[in-house]
Amino acid sequence: MVTYPKDWKEKTFNAFLKIKRGASPRPIESYLTSNIGGVNWIKIGDAPRYGKYITSTEEKITTMGAAHSVRVFPGDFILSNSMSFGRPYILSIAGCIHDGWLRLYDFQTEADDEFLYYLLSSSYVQRQYESFAAGSGVQNLNKEVVKNVVVCIPSLTEQKKIAQTLSSFDTYIDDLAELIEKKRGIRDGALEDLVGGHTRLKGYDKAWTTYSFGDYFSLLQTNTYARDQLTDKGNIGDVHYGDVLVKYGAVLTDKDDIPRLKNPSCVKERSLLKQKDVLIADTAEDDAVGKVVQVGAVTIPLVGGLHTVACRPNYETADGFLGYYMNSTSYHDQLYPYITGIKVSSVSKKSFSETELYIPSDVKEQKAIADTLTAMDEEIEALENERDKMIQIREGAMDDLLTGRIRLKA
Repeated sequence: MVTYPKDWKEKTFNAFLKIKRGASPRPIESYLTSNIGGVNWIKIGDAPRYGKYITSTEEKITTMGAAHSVRVFPGDFILSNSMSFGRPYILSIAGCIHDGWLRLYDFQTEADDEFLYYLLSSSYVQRQYESFAAGSGVQNLNKEVVKNVVVCIPSLTEQKKIAQTLSSFDTYIDDLAELIEKKRGIRDGALEDLVGGHTRLKGYDKAWTTYSFGDYFSLLQTNTYARDQLTDKGNIGDVHYGDVLVKYGAVLTDKDDIPRLKNPSCVKERSLLKQKDVLIADTAEDDAVGKVVQVGAVTIPLVGGLHTVACRPNYETADGFLGYYMNSTSYHDQLYPYITGIKVSSVSKKSFSETELYIPSDVKEQKAIADTLTAMDEEIEALENERDKMIQIREGAMDDLLTGRIRLKA
């Protein structure tokens, strides 16, 4: 139970702001336009991952479409009522919103916009959303849910001080996020240059060699166990295609979260993976099909899981190199002619055999390339850890400041 300062005022959102649900002209395709005079059509994809402001949109709609939607203006808040449940954003642009958004406006006499952003983002408010939504039996936000949320707010002067303090955290987090994206861009460029042979590291000038996939690799047995046959405890790790696509980088290590087999007794020793083996996701919902992870220093026994192609190099290769090389366009683009499926994309084992690897014949050069890219990845990971730590610190500061547990000096 939170005890707020006596000079703070308890209010429902309905008491100091207006709420309106968005609306969609249908069919939306009939109202989209590339005309520069079109109206911004605000979708969840336009929202920043870490920032608080929506500054642009990918799409626009016609003025006729806008007449069947809900107009929003700079300074308004919009809340996602399904995806990113209850996440608030402040608008820097005018536009229109569909029925997946709620518009919050006309609050300025009672609430500072930056303070309101943090209040809407707070765990206290989010818990009320979840409680009201669960009680209604509908797991999304609507006008009735939001307007009944109860909050305690200080004076506008104190609101501004709280918002300024919390904004300093966000500025640092945003700067880190921007730096991370910049470093990723540099790393991605270096990946293509180095593994494609466009840029050679100093001291390496031996010719590169072309291998057929079938010559370079021997295929290993994999299993077809679904998620419900995996657990977080056990002795044998299972490399599932979904984790290859989403969770793992180029090289699999003990730092990665690897699910375990519930029934390891069925595993045959010949199907166990070794360091430097490669696993390819042969199925995906997009052109990420063919994404690769190479086995690095992993202490538990591993097997290839559902929808993976497990490959063992027949030639000496450097740790991590194939994980980087086979995720580059130099290799992955060869798969496009062989991708089949509409809703789900896949590549057959036979199709992989049609591809080639053009790589350094000198294993020392492979290692130098892998070491360079690994160092870049480690730098990015350190920045991501710093960003995540700062987000946790900010969350703690929000709890203290938005409840009045800690008061800022006047």
